[in-house]
Amino acid sequence: MKPISNLLLALSIFSLVATNAFAAPDFAAKVQEAMKELRSQCDALGAPKVEGTDAVSDKKDAPALYFGSTKMNNNFDVVDKVKNKVGGTATLFVKKGDEYIRVCTNVQKNDGTRAIGTVLDPNGAAIKKIKQGKAFYGEVDILGKPYTTGYEPIKKGDEVVGIYYVGYLKIVKK
Repeated sequence: MKPISNLLLALSIFSLVATNAFAAPDFAAKVQEAMKELRSQCDALGAPKVEGTDAVSDKKDAPALYFGSTKMNNNFDVVDKVKNKVGGTATLFVKKGDEYIRVCTNVQKNDGTRAIGTVLDPNGAAIKKIKQGKAFYGEVDILGKPYTTGYEPIKKGDEVVGIYYVGYLKIVKK
């Protein structure tokens, strides 16, 4: 009788996880915790600034984003520390004209490489809030995958110079 009870318990847990019943209520809190951690890691380095340009992929240059004297372009220490501490994904975007470019990320493209040099969806819900100087928290599609996310502007004074991003891949019901 005990093996059947264990099997039923395992199936119940699997069912709850597969339907996102456990994960859904926790996502909002996890996103807030991850954003707090990302901002804390960056704040510890110093104030944000943009200075010069830097290649972030074979085909794209971007303004160089700094926190204090630490250049963030192609520097994955902060985003990887956030991932190791709270899970999920983290990115720093820098503003270039009307677009925001990933200069520091652990979000991966389909080929498994970091999505460095890719841009924030110019028609997405997050950018609309960022352009108003406000944060966005909610579900978005990132490179074809659904995420529960948080985006907050990186400001130098009143000017938005980039974006803090954190997110968790959403479990999709089948």
